[in-house]
Amino acid sequence: MITVVGTGTGAARAEDLAGADLVVGGRRHLDAVRLPETAERVVLGPLAPALDTIARYVARGRRIVVLASGDPGFFGIVRALAERFGAERLEVRPGVSSVAAAFARAGLPWEDAVVVSAHGRDLRTAVAVCRARPKVAVLTGPGAGPAELGAALEGTGRVLVVASALGDPQRERVERVTPAEAAARDWGGAVSVVLCLDEARALGPMRTVAGPGAGPAGWALAESAFAHRDSMITKFEVRALALARLGPRLGDLVWDVGAGSGSVAVECARLGAAAVAVEKTADGVERIRANAAAHGVDVRVVHGRAPDALSGLSPLDDPDAVFVGGGGSELPAVVAACARRARRTVVVAMAALDRVPAARGALAAAGFDCDGVLLQSSRLAPLPGDVTRLAATNPVFLLWGTRPHARTEGVPQ
Repeated sequence: MITVVGTGTGAARAEDLAGADLVVGGRRHLDAVRLPETAERVVLGPLAPALDTIARYVARGRRIVVLASGDPGFFGIVRALAERFGAERLEVRPGVSSVAAAFARAGLPWEDAVVVSAHGRDLRTAVAVCRARPKVAVLTGPGAGPAELGAALEGTGRVLVVASALGDPQRERVERVTPAEAAARDWGGAVSVVLCLDEARALGPMRTVAGPGAGPAGWALAESAFAHRDSMITKFEVRALALARLGPRLGDLVWDVGAGSGSVAVECARLGAAAVAVEKTADGVERIRANAAAHGVDVRVVHGRAPDALSGLSPLDDPDAVFVGGGGSELPAVVAACARRARRTVVVAMAALDRVPAARGALAAAGFDCDGVLLQSSRLAPLPGDVTRLAATNPVFLLWGTRPHARTEGVPQ
């Protein structure tokens, strides 16, 4: 039997270790307890050698204790142990997780929070979740701590709650800082978790289901759901297919370039992605912000003309997917600039058919597999006498490119 003890915000109890032949844990966990005199001690570093040692003791029928932080079944070692030895061999004694402790210190409920791990993972996913959701707990790691998170979130209006050395009476600290303040400090190695909060929405409504909340009941909203100028908006039929090809989801970052009303960016944000809208006109910028506010989502708006405006976006702003709307002679350069940075998909909407070859060439040159369709639809329209006709909409060519390696990728890990 392998007993996995979550130390919570304190040390393991003596009875948890009684009779152990092997005790495995981080150095700080092992230093905090008195081990049985006959027990072998293994300090966790690389996981594979420790698992091999555990396997030898399992084969001999010996008692093993693994010490871990907080709740070891929550982004913890239980997963690796269950995969190697089977869940039936595990006895898990969970402690209070660092996430639960941090929210408790902040005085906030957290059934509606999103928890994302940046420990040993790409920081960009955590950043995208923090931009998209009002209440996020980030499990940090080397190179992905409060300073790096703060640098990526400057200007978002978020507040960071940095919880360090939780459970240590002498060293525990819980500090509320702006992203800029977090970016300017060296936080050392004692940080347990960082909460990223939109304080205006930190409490949120009462929930029945825990987690980030259900997705929208519908998408490809009618044009009337957005403020727009002179019908200059991506029509809902086009938006429906564009969203299907973009595949926006929690943890993704999507660009809407030549955003106009921002309808695509807003829809992507409603589906859980972080969204950046790039728009050249000042009135368009204000319209996008108003549409985002009306739908209760965050959209970062960049005022500038593509492709030049894209150069101001950092590597952490590299998108998973890009929608390019509008047209003009600069369209091939815009598509090429987006394709250089998109990780998964670029979707381009064009009213002018003669723009298609150049846009397709830009995607192919960047290594994308391309496909497309000419969308022509007719909507029901009333006529006098209680009769209905079909009113044709303007045809739009939708072109999309997908990186070959991205076609089988799943939800970000």
